[in-house]
Amino acid sequence: MTAPLLEVRHLRVEFPTRRGTLVAIDDVSFSIAPGEVLGVVGESGAGKSVTGAAIIGLLEPPGRLAGGEIWLSGRRIDTLDAHALRKVRGREIGAIFQDPLTSLNPLYTIGRQLIETIQTHLQLDQRAAHDRAISLLESTGIPAAAQRIDHYPHQFSGGMRQRVVIALALAAQPRLIVADEPTTALDVSIQAQIITLLKRLCHEQGTAVMLVTHDMGVIAETADRVAVMYAGRIAEIGPVADVIHRPSHPYTVGLMGSIPAIGHDREQLAQIDGAMPRLDAIPPGCAFNPRCPSVMPRCRTQRPELVVAASGSQAACWLHDRSAPGATRETNESGARS
Repeated sequence: MTAPLLEVRHLRVEFPTRRGTLVAIDDVSFSIAPGEVLGVVGESGAGKSVTGAAIIGLLEPPGRLAGGEIWLSGRRIDTLDAHALRKVRGREIGAIFQDPLTSLNPLYTIGRQLIETIQTHLQLDQRAAHDRAISLLESTGIPAAAQRIDHYPHQFSGGMRQRVVIALALAAQPRLIVADEPTTALDVSIQAQIITLLKRLCHEQGTAVMLVTHDMGVIAETADRVAVMYAGRIAEIGPVADVIHRPSHPYTVGLMGSIPAIGHDREQLAQIDGAMPRLDAIPPGCAFNPRCPSVMPRCRTQRPELVVAASGSQAACWLHDRSAPGATRETNESGARS
C-alpha cells in the first residue's frame, strides 16, 4: 500500500457570526495517495471549496480551523504559522481556481509572474527560471511559448489562461494540487483538454490532485476515487466506478438519477426534493433526512458515521448499519440496493 500524501483527519471549519457560530465543515476525514485524483462533489454550499481552502491555508476571515488535523507527507501543516505555511503553499501544494483572472495579475506579463513564482520556491537564476517558465508553458499546451511568455493575461483566451494558471501551480513541482472547479468556466472541448492535462501530470509526475467540482462527467473521466459531500460532511466516498454505478447513499442515488444517460429514453429526470439546509438550520441526526426517500426514525435523531456498504464504498447512512435487522436489504426509489 502506498502511504498517503495528504491526510485530513476530523476537519472542522467554523464561521463565527453575530447570530452564532456556523459549522461549514464538520468532522471530515479522507486521504489522497501520490498520483491519485480524488474528486469532491456536491451541491453548492456542501463545503467542497471550503475544504480545499482549509487545506491550502486560504480560509477567508472570519472562517477558522476549529478542529482536526491536516498532514502532508507525514508532516502536520495546519499548526504552521503564516510564514511557514506560505513556504508550503506553492512549493509543496499548488492551487488552481475556477476563474484564472483571479489568479493572474493583469499588470504583469505571464513570464514575469511565472519567473517570480519559480524563483520564490526554487534556487534558480534568472536565465534558468526563464527557461523553466517556457518549458512549463509548453508542457501545458501553450503554442509558441517562447513568444507568448511576454504577453499579458488579457491576450490569452479563457482556456489558455487556465493553462497558464496550471503552469503557475506546477512552477515549484508541488506534490499536491488542489483544483477548485478548474473547468467550470470553459467550453466542453477545452474542458476535455484540461482534464487530459491533469491526468497526464498525475501519471507522469506522481502528482496528487484534489479535484473540486459539481460536474459528475468530469469526475467520471478524471477521478480515481470520489467523495460526495452534503451539508459539510462526507455522505459517501469510494472508487469512482462504485460510487457512480452502484451508489450506496440515498443522496448519491439522487445525484446519479438526475444525470441524463445516453441511450436511455426517459421523459423526466429524477430529482431530489427540497434543498440543502442552511448552515444555521442543519437538522439533527442525518442532515439529509428531510429529503431522503428512505428515511427511518433513527435518521432524525442519530447522526450516522461512514461504514462500508455492499458496493464497496463507504456511506454515512443507517441503511448500512449491520446491527439493524433488514436494514441492508432495503431499496430506494431508483431500485439500487442500499
